[in-house]
Amino acid sequence: MSTTSAYKLDNFESFYNIIDNELVPTAKTRRAVDPSNEELLAEVPVSTQQDVDRAVAAAQAAFPSWRDLSQDERAVYLTTFVDAIDAHQQEFAQLLGKEAGKPPQGVGIELYLLSHQIHETLKFRLTEEQIEDTDERYIPIGVGVGIVPWNFPMLLGIIKLVSALLTGNTFIWKPSPYSPYTALKLGELGAKIFPKGVFNVLSGDEDLGPLLTAHPGVAKISFTGSVATGKKVMQACASTLKRVTLELGGNDAAIVMPDADLAMTVPKVATMAYFHSGQVCFCIKRVYVHEAIYDAFIAAIVEFVKSLKSGGPSDAEAVLGPIQNSMQYAKLLELYSQVSKQDLKVAYGGEAASSQSGSGFYLPPTVIDNPPEDSKLVVEEQFGPIVPILKWSDEEDVIRRANASSMGLGGSVWSKDIVAAERLTRRLEAGTVWVNAHFEVGPQAAFGGHKNSGIGVESGLDGLKGWCNAQVVWIKKWYKIIDREDISHRNTDLIKSTLEIGSRSSQNTRLSNFQTLYNIHRISRQKT
Repeated sequence: MSTTSAYKLDNFESFYNIIDNELVPTAKTRRAVDPSNEELLAEVPVSTQQDVDRAVAAAQAAFPSWRDLSQDERAVYLTTFVDAIDAHQQEFAQLLGKEAGKPPQGVGIELYLLSHQIHETLKFRLTEEQIEDTDERYIPIGVGVGIVPWNFPMLLGIIKLVSALLTGNTFIWKPSPYSPYTALKLGELGAKIFPKGVFNVLSGDEDLGPLLTAHPGVAKISFTGSVATGKKVMQACASTLKRVTLELGGNDAAIVMPDADLAMTVPKVATMAYFHSGQVCFCIKRVYVHEAIYDAFIAAIVEFVKSLKSGGPSDAEAVLGPIQNSMQYAKLLELYSQVSKQDLKVAYGGEAASSQSGSGFYLPPTVIDNPPEDSKLVVEEQFGPIVPILKWSDEEDVIRRANASSMGLGGSVWSKDIVAAERLTRRLEAGTVWVNAHFEVGPQAAFGGHKNSGIGVESGLDGLKGWCNAQVVWIKKWYKIIDREDISHRNTDLIKSTLEIGSRSSQNTRLSNFQTLYNIHRISRQKT
């Protein structure tokens, strides 16, 4: 393949759908908003049914030849792709900062994780599994669609894309209407690298997702987003029996044991609760602290949160960015208003006035001191920088409370006693659990949730298998070519042997048809 310099993108200011390696405009366009200052960004396409049909047809046409490549051959294309992304890191960083409102620290983390995800995933190979005389192989499903959320608009799409393409599927990327820009440029870069139709990107409004989930030419949907929307995706896919992977919400609990080292625990728990202003499915959403250390923990986490600076894409010192979009911002304003309405005790923060025009969707990091277990702040996923700290004294009770959520994405236990902590994690109803850590995930391990947090997994070997159908291959490896005369003699011998078996069995219990066939098979193998 050509060198990375051959895949240079000169324009990061105009945006088109990518269909069959072509830049395709649409009659209607829209503009997203920079959440750090509420300025309108560039125009992007609004796809129609015709655009969806064209993209699916292109992906279907590309599928046979892409499927027939080896995994190693497909990996070469993907390696070139990630190298080209790395070569445009500065441009993608600026674009990601604008569409997501992320400070440079957050942008750097996402770009690093993106590159790491691709490189590590490309080390995997799905091999045929042999059981006795039977091989089980994994074959690609067909045309896959990735419906990508707004909180990590590059990383979460890349996880879907790389797994789909490495396993031989073709792919359509649907970014969130709130963050379409980096995806469209990734598609434009991919059009210079992949064969026609292998990687397509469609931008649109709220109507685009239903058009894709209903399309009969799509074989699989991989969706990351809210529980409510995930249920709609599953319903839409039912009529055509599409394969579905759903990575939905989380209401992760962290349990802090009485022996926890607060100097180590508090910074880690706080970081994993307020990272990206809490807009991460795997963020800690509830912190259960033993009563023996509760007051000390509250004091320590307040001091840590005070040190977290908020700012936008141009502020290199900022840790917390704005809420990514007006919809989520409005939801959080309502949640913040519940603090005063329910007379909850605020340890830090708490005041959230609606932003003035042009000031950005910023909210203060807030610590809530021991709210009621049935309060909205505890029961529902906040997806923002407001975190409840809750007190516990009985181990059985805290496990019950941690598991009371309808979600089950992640959970953690913090303690000096690793054995005891690991024992408790086994009782947490969650897809991923940690001891003295949280939100440590990687391409090597499967990523998925229990209960309402989703169906299926992303990443790891199991994530790759989720993009495949299993196919069992029976091969009679004992068979040998023999001449007709020998076949005739052997057939006669087989019939005689079978009749003898049947005669003997009639004197006792009749052999089933399956047993008779098995005996024919066994005798035949003996004769060969």
